[in-house]
Amino acid sequence: MAEKKPAKKTAAKKSAAKKPATTKSAAKRSTAPTKKASGAAKGGASAPPPARIAYQPREARAFQRSARQSPYKMRLVIDQIRGKTVNEALGLLAFSKKHAAKQIEKVLKSAVANAEHAARNENATLDVDELFVKHAVINEGIKMKRWTPAAMGRATPMIKRTSHVEIVVAERPEGR
Repeated sequence: MAEKKPAKKTAAKKSAAKKPATTKSAAKRSTAPTKKASGAAKGGASAPPPARIAYQPREARAFQRSARQSPYKMRLVIDQIRGKTVNEALGLLAFSKKHAAKQIEKVLKSAVANAEHAARNENATLDVDELFVKHAVINEGIKMKRWTPAAMGRATPMIKRTSHVEIVVAERPEGR
């Protein structure tokens, strides 16, 4: 009766057989020692703690994800309110004819409400009239891909764009 021959080693098995196996403990022994001794452990004085900032302006932010309007159209409106006080921005948005203004107005009101809520939790005072739009960005959201009928039985793609609205309101630093 014929004896079975052992299977040939593949290239991957051959290369694995040639390399010595390393363990974590061997790797730890071979690495250079780390700096464990600090200035305080050597007997020297430690560095003083960093100085605290006296005034920290409060910020609040709000997002709207996947607003069903193209980012290009939304950016036309958001560029008008960036850097303005909240009251000016809300006035601008209230009388704008663009549909994007309604969406952005909702997000701005939400950011102001978030600022009020944070101030209430910290038991601090907050003057809403002092808030301004510090950061206002429109990012591109998902693109919904749809198909519409075309001539001769074909279909052409429609891309329905969405936008992510991000608004950050903050108190103006004193003296500005």
